[in-house]
Amino acid sequence: MSADAQVLHTLYRDHHNWLQGWLRRRLGNGCDAADLAQDTFVRLLRAGNAASIREPRDYLATVARGLMVDFLRRRSLEQAYLEALVSQPEAEQPSAEQQALLLEALMEVDRMLAGLGRTVREVFILSQLDGLTYVQIAARLGISLRSVNNYMARAVEHCCLLQAGWQS
Repeated sequence: MSADAQVLHTLYRDHHNWLQGWLRRRLGNGCDAADLAQDTFVRLLRAGNAASIREPRDYLATVARGLMVDFLRRRSLEQAYLEALVSQPEAEQPSAEQQALLLEALMEVDRMLAGLGRTVREVFILSQLDGLTYVQIAARLGISLRSVNNYMARAVEHCCLLQAGWQS
């Protein structure tokens, strides 16, 4: 077992239960907490920097907090979609197949955006899903209009490259 794998194993053994409890208290759900705790260690494994971590609980909490924000945003998006479906008149309600396709499309967009920084993702979502103008986004996030333009260009470029298969 490599030194980094040994450090990761020790971190998992010493802090997994703590992290799962920390997440459970914030989410109120043991199953979601277990999933996010596992995702946190997967993220740590992919980063390959376990040996350089000085404050493991702070580091794990920071990673888990970011994953939790993404998880809650995704859940909120799904809930809003389902509420919109329920509020539609019977004649306009999409079929089960259409619902599945729409949900799949939303999940694909979420996967595409996962490779972007938090602010870039937020700007893209506010523009494309919430329908805000760039001026409204700049005001809401407290950033310049130029930054909004740059973030949107980066997000669109990222999505286009993923669609074309030029990034993974």
